[in-house]
Amino acid sequence: MLKEIFAIWYLIGAALVFFMQAGFAMVEAGFTRAKNAGNIIMKNLMDFCLGTVAFLFVGYALLCGNDAGHGLIGWLPILKGPLFDFANTDWSLFVFNLVFCATAATIVSGAMAERTKFISYCIYSFVISLIVYPIEAHWVWGPDGFLTALGFHDFAGSAVIHYAGGLTALIGASLLGPRIGKFNKDKTPNGIPGHNLTIGALGVFILWFGWYGFNGAAATNGRMLATIFSTTTVAPAIATVTVMIFTWLKYGKPDVALSLNGSLAGLVAITAGCDVVNVMGAFIIGILSGFNVCFFTWFLDYKLHIDDPVGAVPVHFANGALGTVCVGLFGCNTASKVVGLFYGGGTRLLLVQILGLLAIGVWTAITMTITFVAIKKTIGLRVTPEEEIIGLDKLEHGLESAYAGFAFETELSQGEVYDEKDYAPVKLDTVPVTDYSKKDGKITKVVIVTKPERFGALKDEMNKIGVAGLTATRVSGCGLQKGSTTYYRGAKVDMKLLPKLKVEVIISKIPTETVVNAAKKALYTGEMGDGKIFIYDVEDVVRISSNTTGVDALDYDKD
Repeated sequence: MLKEIFAIWYLIGAALVFFMQAGFAMVEAGFTRAKNAGNIIMKNLMDFCLGTVAFLFVGYALLCGNDAGHGLIGWLPILKGPLFDFANTDWSLFVFNLVFCATAATIVSGAMAERTKFISYCIYSFVISLIVYPIEAHWVWGPDGFLTALGFHDFAGSAVIHYAGGLTALIGASLLGPRIGKFNKDKTPNGIPGHNLTIGALGVFILWFGWYGFNGAAATNGRMLATIFSTTTVAPAIATVTVMIFTWLKYGKPDVALSLNGSLAGLVAITAGCDVVNVMGAFIIGILSGFNVCFFTWFLDYKLHIDDPVGAVPVHFANGALGTVCVGLFGCNTASKVVGLFYGGGTRLLLVQILGLLAIGVWTAITMTITFVAIKKTIGLRVTPEEEIIGLDKLEHGLESAYAGFAFETELSQGEVYDEKDYAPVKLDTVPVTDYSKKDGKITKVVIVTKPERFGALKDEMNKIGVAGLTATRVSGCGLQKGSTTYYRGAKVDMKLLPKLKVEVIISKIPTETVVNAAKKALYTGEMGDGKIFIYDVEDVVRISSNTTGVDALDYDKD
C-alpha cells in the first residue's frame, strides 16, 4: 500500500516539475522587456513540446534504455521504444524523465533572451532534448550509468540539469553577444531592467513550489520526503537572506531582482544533496549559494562581459557546480554511504563529484558548441539590430504587443550601445544634402519625426555637431503607408497608426543645414518610413531661471 502511495506521489512530483515551466516563463518574461514577452512565452512553450518529440523518438532510449557501452549510453530498439511499444513501456519513468529533460532545455532561453532567432532557438532546444541531456543523464540516472557506479551522487539534478543547462546558456550567450545597450564602448555594463518584476517574483514562487516535487518526487518513504522538504526550504531561504544583506551593504538598498535570483540559487545548490545533507548543511549551502550568485553576476558583467538578461548562468551553472561539490563536503547519510569530507568520509566522494562535473561539462561544452557554431554559420543565431530594437514579438511573431490594452513606458535606444556598421541599411553615400541659409540671431526649431529604433543613431549625430539639448517624445502616426496589418490568432488586426518618435531641437548658433544633414545621415535609407523634418522660425525664447530672452536664453556659456 505504501509503495503504491509513493508511486502516485512520483507522478504528482512529475506534475509539479511540469508546472515549473510556468515559473520559468514568468521569471524570464518579467526580467526582460515587454516587447519580447510573447517571444519568451513561445520559447518556453516550445521547450516542452519540442522536447516531448525529441524524448519520445530518441531521448528516452538514450537515457533509460539498457546499457549499450560501459555505462556511457543506453539504447532501446525502435520497436521496443515508447512510440511503438505501449504495453511494455514504463510510463511513470517516461513522464518523470521527460519533465526533467524539458527543464534542462528551458534554462538556456533566459540567458539568450531578446536577441535570438526563434527558429535557431527551436533547433538547439531540440538538440538538447534529443541527445545532450539524455546521454549525460544516463551516466547518473540510467540503469548502468558509469558515474553512479563510481559513487557520484546527484539526487535531483544540480549537475545533470542545472549545471549542464547553465553551461549551455553560458556558451550560447557568449557566442551570441550582448544585447544592444548592455555594454558601453569601454565595456562597462548598463542595467536593463525587466518590464514586470511582479511577474518575475510570481515565477520564483511557482518555481519554489514546484521544486518540492523536483527534489522530493523520488523519495521512497515519509521521513525521507520530510527531510528533503526541509532542506529544500532552508537552503533557498538562507540564500535569499544572504543576498538581501549583501546587496543592502554593498549598494545601500536591498536588491529585489538579485534577491529573487538568490532564492533560485539556493534551490539549485541544494538539489544534488537534498536527501543526504542535514539542515545545518543546507544552512551553509544556502549562505554559499547566496554569495555565489552575487559574485558570478558581477563576474559576468564586469569581467567576462557576457550578457545574461535573467541571470540563468549565475543561478544554474555556478550553483549547480557548487551544489554538486557540496555533496562531497556536507553529505552525512551513512545509510546510503554518501558521507562527505566534513563528516569523516574523506576526499574520495569529493573527488568523484568533481570528476562528474568535469565529465558532464566536457560532454555538454563540446556538443553544444558544435551545435551553436553550426547554427551560427548556417541560418544564424541572432536577429538583426532592427528586429532587436523593435522587439521580437512584432518581427518574429507578428504580435504588436503581448499586453494589448495596457501601456508600458519603454526605453529609447541610447548612444554608445551599437556599432553603426551593424545598423544597415543606411546608405550614407547617397544621402541628399540640403542647403539652407541662416541669418545671425535667428532662432530655429527643427522637428524630426522618424522610427523609434533610430534614436541612438540620431542622438549620436546631434552630439557630434554640438547640439546641447533635445526633446524626444513617443507619438503615433502614419503617412502614405496607412499603417500595417498584423495578425492575432489568425485574425487580421488592422493597425491604423504606427509608433513614431518626435525629436525637437532649438538652435541659434548651429546652422540649420548642419542639423538637417546630420539628421539625414542618421536616418536616411531611401525607403518609405525614414521620416520627415519640419523647420520653424521661433519668435522668441524665455529662460525661466534667469529671465533672459532670445538667443541669450539658449546660450548656457554666459551663465
